[in-house]
Amino acid sequence: MISYLLSIDQGTTSTRAIIFDQNAQIVAVSQQSFKQLFPEDGWVEHNPDEIWESTVKVCREALSIAGLKASDIAGVGIANQRETTVLWDKKTGAVIHNAIVWQDRRTHALCSELKAQGFESMVQQKTGLLLDPYFSATKIAWILDQVPGARVKAERGDLAFGTVDTFLLWRLTGGKSHKTDVTNASRTMLLNIHDQCWDQELLRLFKIPLSVLPEVEDCAADFGETSPDLFGGAINISGIAGDQQAALIGQACFEPGMVKSTYGTGCFLMMNTGDRPIQSSNKLLTTIAYRVKGVTSYALEGSIFNAGTTMQWLSEGLGLITSADESEEIAKQNGVSENVYMVPAFTGLGAPYWDPEARGGLFGLTRNTSVNDIVLAGLQSVAYQTNDLVGAMRSDGASELLSLRIDGGMAKNNWLVQFISDMLFVDVERPIVTETTALGVAYLAGLQSGIYESFGQIGRLWLSESCFRPEMPEARRQKLHAGWLDAVERVRSKPVE
Repeated sequence: MISYLLSIDQGTTSTRAIIFDQNAQIVAVSQQSFKQLFPEDGWVEHNPDEIWESTVKVCREALSIAGLKASDIAGVGIANQRETTVLWDKKTGAVIHNAIVWQDRRTHALCSELKAQGFESMVQQKTGLLLDPYFSATKIAWILDQVPGARVKAERGDLAFGTVDTFLLWRLTGGKSHKTDVTNASRTMLLNIHDQCWDQELLRLFKIPLSVLPEVEDCAADFGETSPDLFGGAINISGIAGDQQAALIGQACFEPGMVKSTYGTGCFLMMNTGDRPIQSSNKLLTTIAYRVKGVTSYALEGSIFNAGTTMQWLSEGLGLITSADESEEIAKQNGVSENVYMVPAFTGLGAPYWDPEARGGLFGLTRNTSVNDIVLAGLQSVAYQTNDLVGAMRSDGASELLSLRIDGGMAKNNWLVQFISDMLFVDVERPIVTETTALGVAYLAGLQSGIYESFGQIGRLWLSESCFRPEMPEARRQKLHAGWLDAVERVRSKPVE
């Protein structure tokens, strides 16, 4: 039996290919970074052709490192940066504009206008999302309006839209497959997450023709096969999920109430809520966790805009540390900073505040404040923000958090993980295999190709490397939390609604 799975993990700053065996062990990895483009203040773009080239290169390298051929791979899974928007010509395959990245804020004015017209409630009820430039709908509309001739071509049925998974799928299959999975579709602000179809009212609101949109499939499905000339033979593409949903699957969070948190550029905390979509009153997002064999599980999600980037700023921007890794040694030597707070609202505040106009602040400084205090404040801000998200989920009536499964680069910092456990007052578990995004779509591809029979079988493959349990006295925890909430209010552009 063919027992290898190839995952394409197409992220915001790099593309990786990881080959797993049937026991979820990593066999080979290849990674390549690509350029970040900032044409104007608040605009973020990628060159889709560069993403495509990096994808082909890392897949070929991973196969070479593993000593495997296309015929040895049972299936390909694709995980991708969500919401990032690409449009291309269906006849030529040429992109008509750079990809507009999920971080991009250029459509803020349009979102504000639609909010003022009273559309946000309808959008949230149908999609589970907030009316925000984060999502794909207004990005599509911007490209159609700004690229000469684009709207005419779209109305004529000559353009295709896709998030990055769809764009790569189109290219991998030689233009034969224009599909996406339901998790990525749920992040476009065009999918009704209740009936899981493209919504005609939303399409009219954003002036987007149905003909540009891909076909929506389960996360484990027959998405087509790679062109034989790419990797020396055709390989079935059988799993797709947005990166955060893929990480939820990779962490085997298959039961309602199970939660994962990924600490990368930002932090994305997601709770499985089962077959019940919970509409948030605290500016969290209601989204589709996964759909397999026609059965849907939903999730509540909270996003922190700056986690790893906070430590990067302390290192590269201010030169206070030589690398992010140095922060753990400083924390071990100095312990918790009791009075200094950093609110890293460099690009606004995410959930539960959702305040794009907020800006960062550093509070509690005295003549005794040291570099170490500021570094600690940056680290601690990640835990405080995670606690904000968990508090919002509790307020929304989600299941009580029993434990938290973590991954991402910052999850390697033992001191930080212990502080997160203390602030949330829950056990925090770190798995042996931390490449959970790539692993999640490998599992999906494996389900479709018959390597795995069920989520139950996959769940048994999840193994904990470390478990961190809360140790901080409650009175101290509450004092630290109160100081954080006071600091947040000082950077807000408007009071909490």
